[in-house]
Amino acid sequence: MIRLFKVKEKQRELAEKANGGAPVKKQSAGELRLHKDITELNLPKSCAISFPNGKDDLMNFEVSIRPDDGYYLGGTFLFSFQVSPIYPHEAPKVKCKTKVYHPNIDLEGNVCLNILREDWKPVLNINTIIYGLYHLFTEPNYEDPLNHDAAAVLRDNPKMFEANVRRAMAGGYVGQTFFPRCM
Repeated sequence: MIRLFKVKEKQRELAEKANGGAPVKKQSAGELRLHKDITELNLPKSCAISFPNGKDDLMNFEVSIRPDDGYYLGGTFLFSFQVSPIYPHEAPKVKCKTKVYHPNIDLEGNVCLNILREDWKPVLNINTIIYGLYHLFTEPNYEDPLNHDAAAVLRDNPKMFEANVRRAMAGGYVGQTFFPRCM
């Protein structure tokens, strides 16, 4: 009978010796899947990914989106991703770090995107989420809002909505709320 555990143990010892005696950190299934997702990313040219804590912390990263169409043309929006060790069985936690006047993003940065909630499935990946976020900027949805005021203006007066978005992105007030410049 082959002693697989002995073989694995021997491989681990050899790896530790090659690293100067430091123990090799075992990656969780979530980290392995995330690594695969990140290496296979096929982002639009208007999106970029960065790792503020360094490449060793794959589970926390940021994505910037610069829409090239629609109301939000010319703006840059930063999202933080926190990925659970049980990914892909649980959707990543995504927050918008840029304060934005948007029907599907509230002023605290919470994002209303169905694939981050009830429609999440393990076959989905980071690429799918980024495209979903990008789509929120090219096609904002007033039917499933987090920011009800912005949704009502988009539904009832699209020209005023566009003026509010431009004012907010340029760094100004919409109603009583100030939005920092993001253009």
